[in-house]
Amino acid sequence: MPSRRTDDVAEALWYVAPGHAEIREEKLAAPGPGEVRVHASCGALSRGTERLVLAGTVPASEFDRMRAPFMGGNFPFPVKYGYSIVGAVEAGPADLKGQIVFALHPHQNLFNVPLSAVVPLPDGLPHSRAVLAANMETALNAVWDGAPGPADRIAIVGAGAVGALVAFLCGRIGGAEVTLVDINPARAVVAHRLGVDFAAPERAPADCDLVFQASATASGLATSLKSCGEEATVIDLSWYGEQQIEVPLGAAFHSRRLRLISSQVGQVAPSRRPRWTRNRRLAAALSLLSDDRLDVLIAPAVTFRELPAQLPDILNTRDNILCQLIRYA
Repeated sequence: MPSRRTDDVAEALWYVAPGHAEIREEKLAAPGPGEVRVHASCGALSRGTERLVLAGTVPASEFDRMRAPFMGGNFPFPVKYGYSIVGAVEAGPADLKGQIVFALHPHQNLFNVPLSAVVPLPDGLPHSRAVLAANMETALNAVWDGAPGPADRIAIVGAGAVGALVAFLCGRIGGAEVTLVDINPARAVVAHRLGVDFAAPERAPADCDLVFQASATASGLATSLKSCGEEATVIDLSWYGEQQIEVPLGAAFHSRRLRLISSQVGQVAPSRRPRWTRNRRLAAALSLLSDDRLDVLIAPAVTFRELPAQLPDILNTRDNILCQLIRYA
């Protein structure tokens, strides 16, 4: 495919078959009233969700709910998917032209979206760190769902990008004892960089006040329930796709009166919903990324044009990547 790019031709990543993706060209109309054109500079993969999209294992029951903003096509294939792009406004209202913004949009180098779909980056926030905004939104929503408090003992099981960001947020709570739990000992570096403790599953803390389950595995869920103290809560952020997960509700689950609650970013957490819009939440997520310790989550960039060939390796569950950065130029 030629590398030509003009003002009215965009290139987008499409998932086209199990294990296969390609870059397709599409024509863009001029931005209409109330729209902006964004020229992407960088983006990020959502490894857990996009692994399921690439494999074609999004459950049929979730085809509608799992549609991302501005997604093209339909599940299972072909679909234009993704939801993390940072870029410059090339056309639109004069006060926005040239501004760097974040948008929830599939992987694409040039696109038009409504004004309401872009949020300007806070001053000084690097483009490469701003791509974590969608993950930070998910983490922030989960923390609202869990409502941790000062001096709580908190475990986060699963040290992917979202789990690490939950640990980062909880670690800022006064006196909280926060432990990031993962089967990969290399994630200890991430935990310590974020200022929280690390443990392998067999050494996960016990008697926790609150546990966040972000491993997307049955064993991680079992570890989460085992780490709970009396009448404690597990907040499950994982999305399992078509997997059938065993939930260990025997033993002391009922006698200890444990609670298992799902958290999902599609709606603002109930505790904030009367006052918070999604755009307010996204702006807050961007502001929370101001800490340069979060750069530990970002893998060296791949170019957009390399992405189709690199995706199977990037999304491999054995890979040590947390947030895969994409460079568009």
